[in-house]
Amino acid sequence: MAFGRTSLGSATGGGGRAMGGGAQRPLSDINVTPLVDVMLVLLVIFIITAPLMASSIKLDLPQTDAGQPNDAPKFVSLSVDASGKVFLNDKAVTDEELAQQLEKAAADSKDTEVQLRADQTVPYGKVVALMGIANKAGLSRIGFVTEAEPAKKPGS
Repeated sequence: MAFGRTSLGSATGGGGRAMGGGAQRPLSDINVTPLVDVMLVLLVIFIITAPLMASSIKLDLPQTDAGQPNDAPKFVSLSVDASGKVFLNDKAVTDEELAQQLEKAAADSKDTEVQLRADQTVPYGKVVALMGIANKAGLSRIGFVTEAEPAKKPGS
């Protein structure tokens, strides 16, 4: 007969269910599964929305059913908003500044492509004038940036 012991270690307060003890201690571990789920959802949201915030100029681009253009190794972005204001690489420029900057880009590399983004309400003459400035500066590769039309459902 052992003094101070009753059954299977219950005198020391130890032992759980398997040891035949009484009350269990509360589980103090943090369950990180919901945290990981929330973080993955946020990551997906940021990955999807990041490309949408790339251009800070508000344009209403014309739509086409053609695929996405291949990115040129080196390009300059030329944009015209609905009011006719001209932007080179997201910075507002005058026609004279535009000509100087495009000549500088042509001096760096003749293979530089001009990616022209014009609001669909901009008059055709303005777009042709910008193409002329780029061509005069020595940049003959001009790409027109458009938005893809939404996919049509069969039978529509």
